[in-house]
Amino acid sequence: MICEQYNEAPPLAHYIAVVHQQGDSAFGVHFPDVPGCFSAADDRNDILTNASEALALHLEGEALPEARSLDAVRADDDVARDLAEGAFLIAVPLQLP
Repeated sequence: MICEQYNEAPPLAHYIAVVHQQGDSAFGVHFPDVPGCFSAADDRNDILTNASEALALHLEGEALPEARSLDAVRADDDVARDLAEGAFLIAVPLQLP
């Protein structure tokens, strides 16, 4: 299901994000179901807030891509490689205006 307008999103829409970090660098975040949407955070406590803001800004005014389940994202070959290299997954809420 793809919503035609940003304001038609379900109020509790969540997208699964992949979080990774190399050494002492910032945490990088990307969304397998939202190509081109990225975020970062210097502190682990800021990951969810920053990712949620990036997601909302990226999708503002756009048709919303379908959000796959956690199991479906986990089964993605690229995500599986990221997880094998130490990444982890989080569910990021899409904060509607």
